[in-house]
Amino acid sequence: MTAHTVLEVSGLTVQATGRAAGTTLVHGIDWHLEAGETLGIVGESGSGKSLTLRAVAGLLPDGVRQSGGTVRTDLDGGGLREAGRSALGNGVAMVFQEPMTSLNPTMRIGDLITVGPRSAGRLGKAQARERSLQLLREVGVPDAERRLTAWPHELSGGLRQRVMIAMALATEPRILLCDEPTTALDVSVQDQVLRLLLSLQQSRSLSLVLVTHDLAVVGQMCDRVLVMNHGRIVESGPTSQVLHNPQHAYTRQLLEAAS
Repeated sequence: MTAHTVLEVSGLTVQATGRAAGTTLVHGIDWHLEAGETLGIVGESGSGKSLTLRAVAGLLPDGVRQSGGTVRTDLDGGGLREAGRSALGNGVAMVFQEPMTSLNPTMRIGDLITVGPRSAGRLGKAQARERSLQLLREVGVPDAERRLTAWPHELSGGLRQRVMIAMALATEPRILLCDEPTTALDVSVQDQVLRLLLSLQQSRSLSLVLVTHDLAVVGQMCDRVLVMNHGRIVESGPTSQVLHNPQHAYTRQLLEAAS
């Protein structure tokens, strides 16, 4: 794959609304994602990393708003174009931190996976079932045919996260935004999900943005890393450089806490 920028974030600013209106939570940050790479965004809770990803996706929670900045994508090599209010869809998908709050409990697994393509009129009922089955197998869900009719609460945390990944893949993305995708999982299942993401990245030529607080995950997964603190990027660079020769005191603090 020819290296080029597939996602560019410029001057991204996120502010609180309501009683805290005017409080800046993300301070005009700039970053980009290259084709085929995995970019990590790391920092402690409250550093602004998840708000940054959700702003790109157009999924900011109540009480905050994007007050400045642009998001541009180039998914076909034709040049960067502004993504509008949300980069989701049209080649960008997202995997969330906690599947149980993101999976509709009133829908069976097979229907959940293809709800996007079906609502867009791209798949009929039989096609949707076959597509769901194919994706469940691709993400490593055992006994995939039986799982099609299962409810989300009937699956383990690891299987629910695989279903979330299958839902994201159903839209045929080129960029996958991952917001703490393994935080709620135990260590062995976390490793399985990370290996799955790496495998899918290679097989589907995906570009990944991975938000995490875990520096070990960054070291395992990411080509480059951005370190965020209080809504600002305090350090960035190739992962090995940042982890082994940190320049900012906050990065050193994170590394010391993880050792």
